[in-house]
Amino acid sequence: MPKESILVTCIASIGKNTMLENTGSCNQQINALIPKNDKYYPYFLLTESTLWSNHMLHSASAGTMQIVNKTEFSDIDTYAPEFEEQKRIGRIFNNIDNLITLHQHIRMEDKRMIKNKLFSVYYESWIKVYKEGAIRKVTMDKYKLTLSWIKKLAPKMTMKDLNRITYQELLNGYAEYHERQSTMDFHHQLKGAILDAVDDGLIDRDPTRKAIIKGKSPRDKKIKYLNQFELHKLISDLELENELNYDWLILLIAKTGMRFSEALAVTPKDFDLMHQMLIINKTWNYKEGGGFSPTKNESSNRKIQIDWQTAMQFAELIKELPEDKPIFAFNKVYNSTINDILARHCRKMEIPVISVHGLRHTHASILLFAGVSIASVAHRLGHSSMTTTQKTYLHIIQELENADIDLIMRSLSSLNR
Repeated sequence: MPKESILVTCIASIGKNTMLENTGSCNQQINALIPKNDKYYPYFLLTESTLWSNHMLHSASAGTMQIVNKTEFSDIDTYAPEFEEQKRIGRIFNNIDNLITLHQHIRMEDKRMIKNKLFSVYYESWIKVYKEGAIRKVTMDKYKLTLSWIKKLAPKMTMKDLNRITYQELLNGYAEYHERQSTMDFHHQLKGAILDAVDDGLIDRDPTRKAIIKGKSPRDKKIKYLNQFELHKLISDLELENELNYDWLILLIAKTGMRFSEALAVTPKDFDLMHQMLIINKTWNYKEGGGFSPTKNESSNRKIQIDWQTAMQFAELIKELPEDKPIFAFNKVYNSTINDILARHCRKMEIPVISVHGLRHTHASILLFAGVSIASVAHRLGHSSMTTTQKTYLHIIQELENADIDLIMRSLSSLNR
């Protein structure tokens, strides 16, 4: 075999080529390409041998393993430009190969640098690249809050320090101050960034795998809402004049279950009075001085049926108003403003003091107690799934189930002989 030969595997993994610069022997699994004419071997290795291998791959005998026999291998015709041209082309390919190697080396150096970077710095960059402009501001604020907790709990943690133990310690530190659900949310926000780092080869293994979610015992949370009798008393005290005021806003939320920001965004155009419908497709950014914003999620875009009396009242109230302007954004308004008005009415009528969000819970609870299905209530509230509704109103659902058990037992008892 000549001093320079190109070795090609001819069994199983066909097409893996290398250049041999020393004499040696070949066997039936490895054969040497020795061109009959003068060839510049680096050119031949990078061009024709690869094309030849691809061709042989398709003509190989099928079996347990693909094999190219000696007859098929010998006396292969090859075609190439003049020797000097081969050298020029070979040098170009060689330079490209060197450039790729250099970039791979630089990338490895970059990875080493990133691995020494603080995890909080990486997370901050990740938020900027992947989340900024892609999520609502309220969600972005949650990611920034997560960042602040990383800086507080793990100020010196680098990317290379991240493993299952250090990650669990980070979660445990957060859980000391928060309930389990909040710790779960914290975990999910971190996990997105960490899995991207694993995919990019910045972390060897997923440190979030089998993480244990802990947290403080949840406080007893009883949703404050009014029953139907108490809601009647509240509505009877509202000053529902011939012009729109915040009492009308209270009435509309109580009758639709809208979120406060959704109610502030309502315009005359959103009323489909002929079909007694109210279209919800935006919110009002009251926390930042006003302006329309998207709804909380896709499920929040919905149509809510309203009763004929409410439809008639608002038909009269909005008939002279600009179609595209919010009817309740008279000036800067915050939920605390409406909460104060609502509290005054509640105290006056000697009923439990609830917040404006409590009106939404009141609306849902009255529907559930009236026998409306969870699916219909979930749609009306704009929940992304019925699970959210079930979790939020679990205590009401349990009360209804207890009542159902009594009804079931009475029904079964009547079947006795």
